[in-house]
Amino acid sequence: MPSRFARRHLIVAAALLMAVAVVVAVIGDPFGGGRAHGNEVNDGGTSLTTVVRESLSSQTASSGTLGFAGSYSAINEASGTLTWLPSVGTIIREGGVLYRVSGAPVVLLTGKIPFYRALWDGMTGADVEQLNHDLVTLGYGRRAELSPTSDYFGGATVEALEALQDHLGVTETGTLALGQAVFLPLRRLRVTAVNGTLGANAQSGGPLLTGSTARRIVSLQLDAAEQADVALGDRVAITLPDNADTPGVVSSIGTVASAGRSSGSPTVPVTVRPLHPSATGSIDQAPVDVAITTGFVKRALAVPIDALLALASGRDAVEEVSPAGRHHLAAVSLGLFDDALGMVQVKGAGLAVGQRVVVPSL
Repeated sequence: MPSRFARRHLIVAAALLMAVAVVVAVIGDPFGGGRAHGNEVNDGGTSLTTVVRESLSSQTASSGTLGFAGSYSAINEASGTLTWLPSVGTIIREGGVLYRVSGAPVVLLTGKIPFYRALWDGMTGADVEQLNHDLVTLGYGRRAELSPTSDYFGGATVEALEALQDHLGVTETGTLALGQAVFLPLRRLRVTAVNGTLGANAQSGGPLLTGSTARRIVSLQLDAAEQADVALGDRVAITLPDNADTPGVVSSIGTVASAGRSSGSPTVPVTVRPLHPSATGSIDQAPVDVAITTGFVKRALAVPIDALLALASGRDAVEEVSPAGRHHLAAVSLGLFDDALGMVQVKGAGLAVGQRVVVPSL
């Protein structure tokens, strides 16, 4: 998609073609008279508008995909028959049951280190530390007795683990056997796929469930040429499949560009966080349109973009009309373009609210 600067020059070029008669008249006769005034269409196929004060915003438009953040696999280490599996879309919280093998629950715990060994009294390590942290977070251990940053499996860990096992309805052994839990780096898992079948043997070492967080995001690929226009925290309008709009903010911007899928132009990944996740529904993935607000200005002097004229010198101008009906070109410098409103911020000597300017009829 052309940048807003490229679009502006396309619009200006079109306006220039329609205003050839006006420019020729300027060269031959600097608006000595004979032009229409008011809001009437003059002999050059133009009309008049006025300079106004307007709040303007610039936007970058793109297509994106609405979905859920992250992708995680629950690797099974238990042996036996699959006797319960969750449905796709189920949200399982830390301390909850992911699935059951031969009737025994496999619990979700939070941690970056995968469950790779059985844990019992007297052991130390980073995996013990994340177990202690979870037991305290879940309320089975008290901070006064069990430090969430301790990497030692002691009596306090045994007692807290037995309290968890009692809650799950299993034998209170005070040890955590391999396969009784799955550690994943999140507090809630939203199941997106189930790879097992009830009644089948649980496959040790394989992904039994895959899931995501329950956090809604919009992912998009932004033209690398527009990356400098977008910043973290920029406001976004998300147009959902039912054409309803909901607000969001830019939450991440990639730093590595890759070739685009269709055009081949380099793109960078951008993530948008919806401000009202409940308004986005529960569809796993859906195409959406996004408009990122990249700039904003309050009460700017503004004219329609179509009113701009490109002079031979390379400068921009508008054709002003005095109260007496006399026409002259006034050089302007350009500020923010609001493509949605079709307006542009202008600055120039003598410009004021209410002044009339010519707009070519495209």
